[in-house]
Amino acid sequence: MSRNNEVAGVLEEYADLLEAQGVDYKPNTYRRAASNVRDYPEAVEDLAAEGADAVQRIDGVGEAIASKVVEYVETGEIEELEAEREKLPVDIEELTAVEGVGPKTVRKLYDALGVQTLDDLEAAAEGGEIQDVEGFGPKTEQNILDHVGFARQAQERELLGDGRPIAEDVRAFLADLDEVDRVEVAGSTRRWRETIGDVDVLVASDAGEAVGEALTAWDRADETLDLGPTKTSVRANRLRVDIRVVVDEEFGAALQYFTGSKDHNVTVRNHAIDQAKKVNEYGVFDVSEVDDPDAGQRVGERLASETEEDVYDALGLPWIPPELREDRGEVEAAAAGDLPDLLADDDVRGDLHAHTEWSDGDLAVEEMVAGAAEFGHDYVAVTDHAEGPGVFGDSGLSDDDLREQAEEVAAVREDAAIDVFHGVEANVDADGNVGDVSDDVLADLDVVVASPHSGLGDDGGDQTERLIAAVEHPHVDVLGHPSGRLINDRPAMEFDPGALAEAAADAGTALEVNSNPHRLDLWGSVVQTAVEAGATVAVNTDAHSTSEYANVEYGVHTARRGWAEAGDVLNARDADGVREFLD
Repeated sequence: MSRNNEVAGVLEEYADLLEAQGVDYKPNTYRRAASNVRDYPEAVEDLAAEGADAVQRIDGVGEAIASKVVEYVETGEIEELEAEREKLPVDIEELTAVEGVGPKTVRKLYDALGVQTLDDLEAAAEGGEIQDVEGFGPKTEQNILDHVGFARQAQERELLGDGRPIAEDVRAFLADLDEVDRVEVAGSTRRWRETIGDVDVLVASDAGEAVGEALTAWDRADETLDLGPTKTSVRANRLRVDIRVVVDEEFGAALQYFTGSKDHNVTVRNHAIDQAKKVNEYGVFDVSEVDDPDAGQRVGERLASETEEDVYDALGLPWIPPELREDRGEVEAAAAGDLPDLLADDDVRGDLHAHTEWSDGDLAVEEMVAGAAEFGHDYVAVTDHAEGPGVFGDSGLSDDDLREQAEEVAAVREDAAIDVFHGVEANVDADGNVGDVSDDVLADLDVVVASPHSGLGDDGGDQTERLIAAVEHPHVDVLGHPSGRLINDRPAMEFDPGALAEAAADAGTALEVNSNPHRLDLWGSVVQTAVEAGATVAVNTDAHSTSEYANVEYGVHTARRGWAEAGDVLNARDADGVREFLD
């Protein structure tokens, strides 16, 4: 896995510090470069190894930024960034996580009150000090108090999209060691939870100390936190990475235990107790002849431990996919033989939500279509933003723009290797209206994605009626990222999942699982509600570049967390099946 996200984060920090100092233009240049580095299909460290000229292949990365990228990859720091940190010694990422607090606000509060951390900010707000700073007031201070808790929670967990690549990287690194017999990712990362606290990796080996020493020498390890024969921890790109070493004979039981979730394991343990058995990280044991089953971890006759399949089988259960292990009825369903046949990566045959340079995408229609074909899709829908509040600045498409774009899409369609749908992503306003696109234009489009982009504050109350009005609109085919959330940045709007799911099922409107790791909206429990109500879901990437088509795996696993089967997913159908749904 590449270091693109890591390098992009450093460039974004530099942009924030420059903006805080009042520097014009350069912050946006660095943010654009950061976005393009993050989305670039090749590993930025490989380009850096070739030199600054190679890094400049990335769009928006000029000579100065390319040199800084090379400097960071080679040394782990950027001299000019260190200088900016000395000028403004604050945790700018932590502080700007509070809604309404931007880099310039951070600078003002540092200068006036010495605020450097989230704790400092909260204390200043609670003490009534912020409202006395010039340019601020009671309303701003209260806004900070209202949102600092969410920001603090966000700092405690990292995006799955940031943690999963590191997890796969360390797994591959360990798998290449001669001392390692087996290795698997565990914990919430393996369950594809949208946020993770740390990366858990399980290793089967008889040489735990050697494995731990090797991990500390891993080129992604920035700091060693703990080193021992059974557990070693390092920090990589801010994330804690924990490896646990067990004997190969007990690997399956340990993997089941350390995958979790805690609630799932409690239910599994109770299921075992009902059969006079005990299950733990060392195996499944028959304790029917044991006077005190709690006398030790390995008391009784061991029935299984080598593989997870063996562990579940010893309890009379089929293997339960990790994504389902959240104690939402999966153990009962397994016992009854009713586990779903979950959606698989290969089941998704196209993407019904993608953007081009007509709005806020990076590439032309032809390039996005070719990229979808190269990725392996059978079809793609071009759905650029329409005009409307909260959409892409002032660059959303008007009716005339959409008609003009339709001509370009038609021309591309003639030579394309895959089917191409033309659509739009329209805004759902506060009343549930699909605004700023006329009904006659909506009627002419192949697919209409309607998404909430404005009025997303967490003080807006219940939004169920708004979303139901959108799914019941006669021209809306897909409700895009329904809650409007940005994980660790903006809370989800409140709504009644059951009511929305029933309305969508009745209206024949699909509910989107937006695969962008910053969204994953809808999420597992709500997808499960939708599936149970008979609603159709669409696993889309909301791609703004061809590299983002690969995010579909996050959407697939999120849908799996919601018990979705291929038959529940609109774009698991072929192009004709999609047309039938849209018509």
